[in-house]
Amino acid sequence: MATGSAIRTRIAQLKKTYDTLRKGKDALLAVIDEADVPESVYNSNAIENSTLTLKETERILMELEVSRQLSFREVYEAKNLARVIEYTREKSKEADLTLDLVLFLHRMLLANINDKVAGRMRAPGEYVRIGTFIAPPPEHVGRLMDELFVEYNSDLTSYVLDKIARFHLGFETIHPFGDGNGRIGRVMMNYQLLRLGFPRITIRDKEKATYYRAFVEFRDDKKTRTMERVVDLALMESLHKRIAYLQGETIVKLSDVIRKQNVSAQSYLNAAHRQTIPAFREKGVWKIGASVSLTVGGKEK
Repeated sequence: MATGSAIRTRIAQLKKTYDTLRKGKDALLAVIDEADVPESVYNSNAIENSTLTLKETERILMELEVSRQLSFREVYEAKNLARVIEYTREKSKEADLTLDLVLFLHRMLLANINDKVAGRMRAPGEYVRIGTFIAPPPEHVGRLMDELFVEYNSDLTSYVLDKIARFHLGFETIHPFGDGNGRIGRVMMNYQLLRLGFPRITIRDKEKATYYRAFVEFRDDKKTRTMERVVDLALMESLHKRIAYLQGETIVKLSDVIRKQNVSAQSYLNAAHRQTIPAFREKGVWKIGASVSLTVGGKEK
């Protein structure tokens, strides 16, 4: 099931506004992207069961001490992923995503963490399990990855976000690496978005249950709608954030606007999650432009 026309239209309108506002504001966009890195790193690692908090992740990336003893692996997971994210921001302006580039990014991601598997796909005898799902045998991984890239690059008719969602589902189902598949898969998704002129998105740990359900639905029934919805909503939120900053809005907590305008808190939190209002999260807190006027029906005026 593909993304519906109403959502496509909303995303196209947001993209048009974003493209208009971003002209001559590369410096501001760079600042927004840099500010996003710790939260992106924290969420991607948390999905993979890292114990680091967002505050600890921020301190690690700023080369500051943290208040407890951390594992060597978790520290490097944060530093390496941040390095990969920063590298892809510039690299995505130059070249399409290829398997060779993915291998290079994987080597960066696992440097000093798991050097034995960094930068290479699973070798004979290296099997992986995701929950109860056993990934394809290593002997098939190279062929399956080639087919995944061919399918993505040759599909000229599907909606671009649906293509990215299907690619991500396919990649994580193949699970080509012995380690780091989830993190590198989300890096790849963002690389594809950047190549299309979209901003990066963040898949949040708090929404991990929905994200994981998308993989189960794909593996069991080849359904893609849940992942398409995850990507659509995350992209709208990312666009709403950047548009608010590019417009020079005063950014405030959504809860403060709700209180000031005396509207239903639950309706607007639901609307934020559905992205029917231009709200976005920073450090897990819903925010919005101060000039947005809310109505009782859960939509902006």
